[in-house]
Amino acid sequence: MKTMLMSANYAAARATVSARVEVVAAYPITPATTVPEQIALLSEDGVFKGEFIRVESEHSAMFACIGASSTGARAFTATSSNGLLYMDEGLHWAAAARLPIVISNINRSVSPSWNIHVTHDDSMSKRDTGWIQFYSASVDELYHTIIQSFKLAEDERVLLPVMVNADGFVLSHTVSTFDYLEPEEVDKFLPPYNPPHWKMDPDDPVSHGNIVFPEHYQEFRYQMHESNKNALTVFEEVEKEYKKLFGKYFGGPIDCYKCDDAEVIFTSQGTIGAEAKDAIDELREEGHKVGNARVRMVRPFPVEKIRELASKVKAFASFDRSASYGFGGPVANDIRASLYHTDYRPFVKSYIGGFGGRDITVPDIKEIVLDTVNVVESGELGPEETWHDLR
Repeated sequence: MKTMLMSANYAAARATVSARVEVVAAYPITPATTVPEQIALLSEDGVFKGEFIRVESEHSAMFACIGASSTGARAFTATSSNGLLYMDEGLHWAAAARLPIVISNINRSVSPSWNIHVTHDDSMSKRDTGWIQFYSASVDELYHTIIQSFKLAEDERVLLPVMVNADGFVLSHTVSTFDYLEPEEVDKFLPPYNPPHWKMDPDDPVSHGNIVFPEHYQEFRYQMHESNKNALTVFEEVEKEYKKLFGKYFGGPIDCYKCDDAEVIFTSQGTIGAEAKDAIDELREEGHKVGNARVRMVRPFPVEKIRELASKVKAFASFDRSASYGFGGPVANDIRASLYHTDYRPFVKSYIGGFGGRDITVPDIKEIVLDTVNVVESGELGPEETWHDLR
């Protein structure tokens, strides 16, 4: 292990080297462009040993990865925003075909209006495709989560693709240190991918993806659903092994900070969750019992972890950098749904903002948390959702 200084996008490219990815297919789109660009340079220099395929669109990039993964090759791509949307057909195909592809999605606003900065609408709109979803808060976390994602995706109990998200520009172009692992080091953790069920082989031809009649189709989707839920348990095992080998741990599905005695917990995804720690420290110094729960894993949703937190608190201040239009913050709604069948009914206040790269600062987070503290003190929720910093 050695420390490097790079942007998150460059670190994502390096993760494909460490994980011995065999096929990368990609098409450029801001702010994800420098991920495949760097992989192309590493390929030319002989550092990246796999095949790099220059395709004509994001749709083609996903289907090239599907073809590669179907033969048993470890496959990766990177995209953003409208590029992820263009992959939509392939996203459903990859999950339903149980192909352990990993994608680095650099979160960006979906057009129109034209904006190249961070909003989580692109990835949140893909929650129901069957892909496992992570949200990263640092360069180091992004790099190591990509490596871990291959281990998770390729586990026979899961066999589903993984999307590792990073905030556009806020993280993707931020230069920071991360601890790089040579491929020989990662080999101890991540063996070569060997499909446990089938793979396309001219010497042993199989039929795959044929028509399935109503008598059986539903069972395929049920298995996909159960495998997605399995990912919670498997990921905990993956992180435990990774920590033992490399000393790296980023908090599990939910990274909790000062939550043990908190009465109000702030939740968010991505880099805002890292910024929130400073806000929590300041609020603690001011005498408020508050904590921070950064939701790293959005699919499958960590229902039991949320219920455990809810059993100790009076309210959640749930911040989403995206919206389920007409129904509020998507993660806030997931939290509410998680608590419906329990005796724990703390207030859940939904806050929505930070769209199009608008800064969410420590003072912003403090304002949001204190608003929720006032909800607890007054006993009245008020509006179920608040769009923060509307102008």
